Amino acid sequence: MDNRQISDILSDACRILELHGVNDFKVKSIKNAAFQISRMQDQLSLMSKSELESQKGIGKSIAEKILEIIQTGTVAESDKLIADTPPGVLQIMEIKGIGPKKTAVIWRDLQIETIGELLYACNENRLVELKGFGKKTQDQIKNALEFTLSNQGLYHYAALEQLSENICKELSTLKGVEHVSVTGDLRRKTEVADKLEFLIAASVPVSALEADFNKSGIFSDHPVSRTNETLKTIVSPGIPVEIHVTNTTSFFSKLILTTGNELHLKETGVDIGSVLNSHYSNEVEFYQSIGLQFISPELREGMGEVELAKNNMLPKLIEFRDLKGSLHNHSTYSDGQHSIEEMAEACKAMGMEYFGICDHSKSAFYANGLTEERVRQQHAEIDRLNSRFSNFRIFKGIESDILSDGSLDYAPDVLAEFDFIVASVHSNLKMDELKATARLVKAVANPFTTILGHPTGRLLLARKGYPINHKEVIDACAHFGVVIELNAHPFRLDLDWRWIRYALEKKVMISINPDAHETAGLSDMHYGVYAARKGMLTPEMTFNTQSVEEISDYFIQRKQKALQTV
Repeated sequence: MDNRQISDILSDACRILELHGVNDFKVKSIKNAAFQISRMQDQLSLMSKSELESQKGIGKSIAEKILEIIQTGTVAESDKLIADTPPGVLQIMEIKGIGPKKTAVIWRDLQIETIGELLYACNENRLVELKGFGKKTQDQIKNALEFTLSNQGLYHYAALEQLSENICKELSTLKGVEHVSVTGDLRRKTEVADKLEFLIAASVPVSALEADFNKSGIFSDHPVSRTNETLKTIVSPGIPVEIHVTNTTSFFSKLILTTGNELHLKETGVDIGSVLNSHYSNEVEFYQSIGLQFISPELREGMGEVELAKNNMLPKLIEFRDLKGSLHNHSTYSDGQHSIEEMAEACKAMGMEYFGICDHSKSAFYANGLTEERVRQQHAEIDRLNSRFSNFRIFKGIESDILSDGSLDYAPDVLAEFDFIVASVHSNLKMDELKATARLVKAVANPFTTILGHPTGRLLLARKGYPINHKEVIDACAHFGVVIELNAHPFRLDLDWRWIRYALEKKVMISINPDAHETAGLSDMHYGVYAARKGMLTPEMTFNTQSVEEISDYFIQRKQKALQTV
């Protein structure tokens, strides 16, 4: 083993010791020794213990570590600490601009254990107030995290949406291209995807398109290659692209075949060859030809939609324009970037009738949760703002933490001061299904709970979320009249759309909430609508399609009922 390898192993040991808060003098000594060793000409592996101890920067304890490295290839002390460290925390420590000290703060103060959780925390501005961080550092870390996650081969829908639109526009400008559409997973609005897929109808051969693409520079990051009738390339930051090519008469036939997944196409019972040989002027015509009600692209997942379409039982799906208000939003009172007034004005500019503020409750110390005194300060500000608004209203809400025993943050008399309560789990996430389900059911049973927030706590591509018995939780919401949130943040989309249909069967309403921490975050409700449509959510069963008068009456009646029970 040469000096460079010994130095590297010591440096790695130093980092893990620093992460776990081993005293600074010891860490500094090892760090200095590693630096000195990297510059030595004489090979340490050939020295005795006494010779090692005589070298500059190496004392008795470090000499022992060097001998241990030479004999075993590792340092037992650091190995033990590594075994006690969540793998995700070790990954965070390797992100550019973070290092062991900042990782320790993130892990200790925010209880973050994965890269994905950290990226979500950046989006919620959790790092800004941490000692040694700030807005600039948070932005640098966010950029580094996004680059790291992009190399995992899976991407959030939101990360691909604008890029796909831009590529569609560029493809449509090329000579010979007559129709362009996004297709595949992205057209079905899946939560995550591993590539961008497009379908183009062209009046020129595929070989000519291949040559034109390589000349045009649209895909300048990587040359375009061809496999049969499909062109393939890569766009920054390493996202695979597939472009299926057909002629104008077969465009909608090919769109059908590339949009629906394998299960959907199997359920329709169509023969792929016969579909390709048929010519449709639109997709509605195709479904009519096989005796089916038109099936929206989002639904083509092979989850019973074909059977419903056979019986003309597909419902009218929710659309963004059906939404009347935005509930569950944050402001500078807790961990948001903009004031209540700025958030409300942005919501009003979107054409909404009302805005619900739901800053974090007092137990969420990491997010500057509101004490009872600050709650009343906020309510006074909301009253002043509401006196100025016309045809718009701010509702007083809170995102009350569901504590470990299932109770809500704040005493009942404080909960009674709000118009509505979003109850969410943010701490002690490592639960088994029995405990997690019981915790949620108890929170749902609380008479002040209006909406159950992000039910599983999942973060797509980062954290599975705690396991719950979805049926039991949804049944409890049905029994106690609690709305379930579809958290529209593209990293969450929780409640999972696959459970929406069961919620609808139980007559449980769904609230599409952006969980916005800045004005731009309000538009995340679009992603919530996409997911809701996949779950066959209707406008009638969407909580925030109600008018400001209807939802105000609902809040009043629910609170009156709660007050009668305490």
